[in-house]
Amino acid sequence: MSIEKQKLYNEIETLPEELVNQVIDFMEYLKLSHIDSEAPDSVTIKSKKDLKEKLQKGLDDIKSNKTYSLDKAFSKIENI
Repeated sequence: MSIEKQKLYNEIETLPEELVNQVIDFMEYLKLSHIDSEAPDSVTIKSKKDLKEKLQKGLDDIKSNKTYSLDKAFSKIENI
């Protein structure tokens, strides 16, 4: 275990019980923020306009029969 992780563990051990859930929520927020920053532009939504454009592209792909099975879609998602 790294020194930083050990320090984090020690801090968690001394944390008052009433703050535990807040710390967990903040840690989850940090992880999601990191994941969002690493995600490709094709799967992130930057604005309402961007969402509308991506939804329209999806509808156009459906009309053009450019679709994947559910298993193949989840396989692609796991590789992101």
